[in-house]
Amino acid sequence: MKSDPEHSKSGAPRNILIVDDHPLIRSGLKQLIARHGDLNVSGEGGSPAEAFAELARQVPDLLLADMSMPGRSGFEFIKDVLALHPGLPILILSMHDEGLYAERVLRAGARGFIMKDAGGERLITAIRQVLNGQVYVSPGIAARLLESLTGHRPRGSTSPIETLSDREFEVLRLIGQGRGTRDIAEQLHLSPKTVDVHRAHIRTKLKLKNAVALVSYAIRWVESETAALPRNNAEAEIPGAS
Repeated sequence: MKSDPEHSKSGAPRNILIVDDHPLIRSGLKQLIARHGDLNVSGEGGSPAEAFAELARQVPDLLLADMSMPGRSGFEFIKDVLALHPGLPILILSMHDEGLYAERVLRAGARGFIMKDAGGERLITAIRQVLNGQVYVSPGIAARLLESLTGHRPRGSTSPIETLSDREFEVLRLIGQGRGTRDIAEQLHLSPKTVDVHRAHIRTKLKLKNAVALVSYAIRWVESETAALPRNNAEAEIPGAS
């Protein structure tokens, strides 16, 4: 096991709980983290339910979690974890476009967001940065957040999708994946009537005339987001991450 002297002076390794529904990715992350003597994987889970079971057994120094898992939305998962463990640092590792998700993840209470194709060195940097009480995002997102705080974001740079609430954002994503109202309600633990209310709000905010326009818009948006994802992770340093 390789130890980084710069980061191992504090004594015992810092414990990390990994939550991802892909076993190969969890395995790759464990191999990567095991190379660093100041870090230790103290547990893992393949779903939010398994994560909460693990958190009942032990509270780690950091929770490293995927954004999209079965049974619960990523935003909901972050908020539920922090309701039980308010001081727990959460770092989100995701394939989703950071331009659309990073700010929402931070607003939900996570301390960092990193793309799965960022590479192993950047992931370790992000882990250590969050463990040290800082927030981690890519330089591009950091600049964007500063522009937003100072009011210097260029006019017209805000996407209409940014006006959606987190729940509306999730509903739009599921519509774009071809899910019907009942499927969305089951996925998000809502009533079909509540989903219909969210659909109406989305149409109003995005200035869409009818349900057909909403579905068309959602499909195009999901397709554009998917097209922007990395096609080749050969350069990524995170074993198994894709």
